[in-house]
Amino acid sequence: MAIKIIKTAKPRLKKPILIDGFPGLGLVGTVAASYLVEKLKMQPMGYIDSDQFPPLAAVHNYHPHYPARLYFSQKHNLIILLSEFIVPISTVHELSEAIYAFAKKEKVSKIISLGGITIKGEQDMVYVIASDEKLRLEMEKLPSVQSIKEGATTGVTGVLLARGAIENFPVISLLAEAHEEFMDPKAASMVLETLKGILRLDVNTHELEEESAKIHEKMQDVMDKAKASHAHYKKAEASQSLGPMYG
Repeated sequence: MAIKIIKTAKPRLKKPILIDGFPGLGLVGTVAASYLVEKLKMQPMGYIDSDQFPPLAAVHNYHPHYPARLYFSQKHNLIILLSEFIVPISTVHELSEAIYAFAKKEKVSKIISLGGITIKGEQDMVYVIASDEKLRLEMEKLPSVQSIKEGATTGVTGVLLARGAIENFPVISLLAEAHEEFMDPKAASMVLETLKGILRLDVNTHELEEESAKIHEKMQDVMDKAKASHAHYKKAEASQSLGPMYG
């Protein structure tokens, strides 16, 4: 079965902006998109299905959902596409083409992809890739935003950016510095702060920042215990090696 984007609602939007979030580094895209859906009280618009996707349902508040879903906000003129599974490499191109065709059909004005990038220093930057120079220069005016001059970006975002550049369709990728090892709500908060500057949204990201502090506290506790355990093991190992040897 080919990838299908099935609409369950037909909102009357005027050249909406499409925001997508996929579970990449630090799960930034999925966390940020899900947070927006909740805080903006967005309504279900549809889902994406294919027999090439993992056979699973996401369960939220007792209710099963397709793991790749669409939401809309009439008030904010927004569509959000979020996925709760990692897209199989074999389906990336087909899914990207389906999303692009959907965007054109819905008369979307631009696509903004949310994601994470490996931390290079302090976790304080959001990197941007834009499909044209005008968009890039607009993004560089925002605080704590830096354009990527050389490199590569993969997955659905990469395909959409390349397609947008060729067809002069506005596509932006926002990549917050994120930890690879665990879910990173701080990075999701950073990418949303940048998005707020673009769309003039009134969304409080305080809850994400609090969640980030809790996760980092737990991770520090785990690391401290691991170090203590390692030190204890090394001490025991040393005491054994200093003991008498019998042949």
